[in-house]
Parts: sequence; C-alpha cells; structure tokens
Amino acid sequence: MKFLDREAVHRLADYPAVIDAIAAVYATGCDAVDRMILSQPTADGGQGDFLMQPAWLRGRAFGIKIANVFPGNQERGLPSILGAYVLFDGNTGELLGCIDGPAETNVKTACNSAVASRLLARPDASTMLMMGAGELAPYLIAAHASIRPIRHVLIWNRTTEKAKALAARLNKPGFEVEAVTDPSAAAAQADLVSCATYSAEPILKGEWLKEGAHVDLVGSYRPDLRESDDDVVRKAGRLFVDERSSTIGVSGDVIEPLEKGLVQPDDVADLFELVQGRKPGRRSEREITVFKSGGGGHQDLAVAMFLFERSVLH
Repeated sequence: MKFLDREAVHRLADYPAVIDAIAAVYATGCDAVDRMILSQPTADGGQGDFLMQPAWLRGRAFGIKIANVFPGNQERGLPSILGAYVLFDGNTGELLGCIDGPAETNVKTACNSAVASRLLARPDASTMLMMGAGELAPYLIAAHASIRPIRHVLIWNRTTEKAKALAARLNKPGFEVEAVTDPSAAAAQADLVSCATYSAEPILKGEWLKEGAHVDLVGSYRPDLRESDDDVVRKAGRLFVDERSSTIGVSGDVIEPLEKGLVQPDDVADLFELVQGRKPGRRSEREITVFKSGGGGHQDLAVAMFLFERSVLH
C-alpha cells in the first residue's frame, strides 16, 4: 500500500496528462453515486461540510474521497479542504493507496476545469483573469495555461495583498502575472475568467465580459453561494456543467439561472455529453461560454488512478 503525500502528488501530477486522464473517464463513463454531504455550524458562526464521494471504474479500480470543507480555515492559516482519497484494486479489492486529500482535490479541480476549457475556451486565449487568490488559484492558473497559450494573468482578490503575493510568486519571464484592483477592467481584457471563491454574492458581472470569453466557475458548491450574476448566463444563453448531480439543485450559480428562466434545462450540457460529442461546445469565436464545476467521484478516481500508476512507474 502506497501513501502519496502532498509533495508526491505535486511531483507526479503532469497537468496535460492528468487532464487527458479525466477526459478519458468522461469518454467511457464511470459508476458513481451522488456526493454525500453532512453539514454542521462551527463555533465561529460559520459552517463545516463533510463530503464522501465514491466511484468505481469497472475492471480497474474503485475508491472514495473523504473530505471536509471549512471556508473559515483560510483565516486560521489552514487549508479550507482537508481529507484523503483511498484507492482499491477493482478486481481484488486490495487496498492500493491513500492520497493526500487537499493536494489531490486541488489538482483534480483545476484539471477538470481545464477539460472544459479545452473544449470551450477560444484556442487563442492568451489573457486570464483569476478571481480569488486562495489555495486553488495557482493550480487553476497552471492547468489552464497548460492547454491554452496563456501569457498574461490578472489576479483579483478582495484582499489585495493576497493577490499581490500570489502574483509575485507566479510571475516569470514570458509569463506575466499581476495583481489588479478593478475587476471590471480586468474582465474586459480576459479571454478566460476563472472564479474560485466562497462568495455568497456575485463577484463577476456579465456586462464586464468581452466577446468570446470563457467563464470558469469553481467556488460555489452550495445553494447559498454564487460567483456570477444573471447577466453572465444571460449573455451566454447556454450553461455547461461537469456533472448534473453536483451542480443542478446544488450550486447557486446553476439554481438561480434555471429558476429565473435565464436558461432552460435543454440549454444545459455536461462534460460527458461534450467529451462524447453528443452536445456541441463553442459555436463561434464571439460566443461567451460558461462552465460550472461541481466535482464528482469519477474525477477523483481518474486522478487517483493516474497518481498511483505514475508512482509505480517512478
């Protein structure tokens, strides 16, 4: 049995290859059950969520992610996502490995968004706006930059100092990263906008978006959380999600547009349909596309299998 800690996950996670591994599971399908969540209030007046996500890829492997989300941990200097992934052999049930949960989750979430961007963002997308400077932000920037010619990254965060610190860490010759204080001006430049916050109120407005932009919404995982306003979806006219069960009826960024009739159920397509060619992706260079990530056990299993198999080879 192998244990892959944070350092091992980072060493083994070749982003383009991980993106391919996740896309392959969308292409073949995977047996998974809906995410199970238990929620309780915390002593500081916030909320903690305990999540379990099992999945089984027939003939290969099965596993479960056991994780918790405590948004208030960011103020304590702790990761907001903690937990572990446990992987088993799909033919014998043998325990294969245990993987650091936060590291696996960050790689999985970022690469899953990149699966969508590879299908929906313009091929020439070169400027990215990252809204949020938390622990997931550098992973999202790296994943998107691995599949699109991103050369300029703008980082906006409510706490500007965090945006400046992340920009200083990532900036390098040929890859310009800068902190910004005006999200509207930044969005007007961006070919790709990625949002990774726990915001209850929209931080991205549709009126800011340029023609042809792709929007990647990652943070809102509950009905009371929302990162985009009505105009974002209204301008797009369609909505893409990774998996229906983790987004429809779950995320405020999906619930409200559907309830308000901004999009109809037939206007929603998931990544299984996109990857398998059953629904069309981007239809023109000027189209605005919107993707909402909700997560899913199939994504975690794909990443866990990739990391374990790569660890055996290395």
